[in-house]
Amino acid sequence: MARLPKIESLTVEFKASFSDEVIVSLVAFSNAKGGTVFVGMSDTGKVQGVTIGKETIQNWINEIKNKTTPQIIPDTELITVGNKTVVALIIPEYPIKPVSTKGKYYKRTGNSNHLLGLDEIANEHLKTINSSWDFYIDPNHSESDLSKEKIAKFVNIIKQNESIQQVGLSDTEILNKMEIFRKGQVTFGAYLLFVKDYCAISDVQIGRFKSDTLIIDSISLNYDLFQEVNDIMAFIKKHLKVEYIITGEPQRTERFDYPLDAIREIVVNMVVHRDYRDSSASIIKIFDNRIEFYNPGKLYDGITVSDLISGNYTSKSRNKLVAKAFKEAGIIERYGSGVMRVRKICKEYGVKEPDFYEIFNGFQVILYNEKIAIPNEEGDVGESSEKNEGVNEGVNEGVNEGVNEGVNGENDKKTVVESSGETEKSAAKSAAKSSEKSAAKSSEKSRVKSSEKSRVKSSEKSAAKSSEKSRVKSSEKILLTIKENPKITINKLAKITNLTTRTIEKNIKQLKTNGFIERFGADRDGYWKITEKANNEILEKNDIEKFGESSEKSRLESRLENEGESRVKILNLIKINPFITRKEIAELVGLTIKGVEKNIKQLKTDGFIERAGANKGGYWKIVEKSGE
Repeated sequence: MARLPKIESLTVEFKASFSDEVIVSLVAFSNAKGGTVFVGMSDTGKVQGVTIGKETIQNWINEIKNKTTPQIIPDTELITVGNKTVVALIIPEYPIKPVSTKGKYYKRTGNSNHLLGLDEIANEHLKTINSSWDFYIDPNHSESDLSKEKIAKFVNIIKQNESIQQVGLSDTEILNKMEIFRKGQVTFGAYLLFVKDYCAISDVQIGRFKSDTLIIDSISLNYDLFQEVNDIMAFIKKHLKVEYIITGEPQRTERFDYPLDAIREIVVNMVVHRDYRDSSASIIKIFDNRIEFYNPGKLYDGITVSDLISGNYTSKSRNKLVAKAFKEAGIIERYGSGVMRVRKICKEYGVKEPDFYEIFNGFQVILYNEKIAIPNEEGDVGESSEKNEGVNEGVNEGVNEGVNEGVNGENDKKTVVESSGETEKSAAKSAAKSSEKSAAKSSEKSRVKSSEKSRVKSSEKSAAKSSEKSRVKSSEKILLTIKENPKITINKLAKITNLTTRTIEKNIKQLKTNGFIERFGADRDGYWKITEKANNEILEKNDIEKFGESSEKSRLESRLENEGESRVKILNLIKINPFITRKEIAELVGLTIKGVEKNIKQLKTDGFIERAGANKGGYWKIVEKSGE
C-alpha cells in the first residue's frame, strides 16, 4: 500500500486500536463493496501507531473469524510510518450475504456503518440468490383467491410469444413455467397480479387538492396491479386541463396540461417498484400546478437520485416477478430507462422537468405543468409548445375562458369544473365554435400575436400572484410549527407541514433574511427563535381565532375559553396540516399518544373538529358552527 488515506470513506475506516468495532466495520464492508480498516489511526486520520507482538495479528484474525457468520478472514498488511506501525485489515465484498457479528448485520453506507433492519437483511439475502420477495409462496392465499378471467387474459397476451404458443400448455402450466405459481402454489407476485377482488397490500390513495389542505375529490384503490394502473390513469386524466387545437383535420387535437406518456411511465414504475412489504399506501396528490407521486420504499440496491438522473446505474428490480409479468404483458418496454424517458418526454412536451426525492423511507416524483420554451429546428427558442398560431389562439382563449369562469367563479367552493368533465366539454364546444368564427373574420397575424402576448402577460401576473400567496402561506405554516417546537428539524417540518424539504429550506432562508427567525446552536442540538418582528407582523394575524375564516376574533375565541392549552395547540397543528397523525401531534405538543387521543376526543365532543375519511387515508376538519 503506497500511502495511507487521509479521510474515512465508503471503503476506508480508521481505528485507534483493535476492538469489536473493528469487526463491525469489516462486516459492514463485506456486505457492501469491500474495504480496509486501518488500526493505529485516529478518526481524523492522524497516525498513532499500535503495538504488535508475535501472535497479535493471528489472534486478531482468529477473533474476527469466531465472531462472524459466515466466517470472514481479512488480509493483513503492516505499514510503518516513522517509528509507528499501522495494521491494514483488508476485506473484499463477500459473495454470500448478509454477514453478521453477534447476531447483528451491518452495511457500509457513505463513511459509516449502517445497522440493517429485517427488510434490508431479507433483501441482501434475496439479492445473493438472485431472487426477490414476490417469487416466494404466499402462505395466506390460494388459487381460489385469484381471478380465472384475469389469468386467462394475461396468458392470452403472452401467448403471442411463439415459443410458448407452440408448446400448447394450459394457463396454470404457463404460470408455473414463469414461476408465477411455484409447485402449484400462489406466490406473493401472483396474488398482486391476479387477486379476485380486494387486495390488502396494494393500497393506493389519490386526491385532487384545490389547496394544500382542501380535497375536492379522492379515490382509494385496492385491486390487482394491472387494474390499478388503468384506474390511476383514469382518475388523473379526469382532473387534467385540456386545450383543443384546430389543425385543419376533421377532428380537433387535445393537448393536456401534463404529458400523459410521462404520467403513465411514472404510474407504471410506482406499481412495479413499490415495496409491498411496507404497510404505507402509495399516495398521489393532484394540485393545480403539480402532481406529487409518493411510493413506499427507497431506491433499490443503493442507487441514488443522482444516479437516476445521470443514468449511471445498473437497473435492478425490487419485485422481479411483477416486473417480468409487466414486461411480458407489453406494459414495460425495457428495464431501467423510466426516469430518463420521463425527463425526455417533459422536455419535448414543453413543460418543466420533474423533481425526484427520497423522503420518509420512500420515493417521490413531482411532475409540473409549468410551460417552458422549446428550441426550434434552427436551435432558437420559440414559444412554449404553441403551434398553428393563427387558429389555435382563438380556440385556446375560448376554451380557457370558459373553463376559468367555471373554476374561478362565485361557486368555486362548491363546484370545480375539471377539463374532462361534461360541463367543460360543453363550454369547450361553445368556445371553439365562437372562436372559429372569430378566427375566420380576422386572420391578421399581428393581431393574433398581440393577443397572445397580452394573454401570456396576464397569465404570468396571475401565476406570480399565486406563487407569492403560496409562499406566504408556507412561511406562516413554518412559523406556527416552529412556535410549537423550536427544536424541530427540517425533515420533521416537511412532514408536519406537508411541504417538501426543498420548499422548507427556501422559506427558512427567506424568513431569516426578513428577520423573522434566528438559529442558535449547532444543526443537531440547536433551536429556532421567532423574533418580535415575526410575532407582530405575522403570527398575531394567524391566531387560532381565524379558523372559521371570520373577521371577528371573538367568535372562535369565546368557544375556546374553556379549552386547555394543549387542545389549543392541537387545533393549531391541525390547521397547519389536516393530515397530521396522533403520533406527530404527541411529539410536537409534548403529550403521550394516549393524552393526545383524550384531547382529540374532547375537541370532537365540544364540536371543534371532526374526522373525514378513514383513519389511514383521512384528515381532520375544523368545524364551523352556524353563526360563526
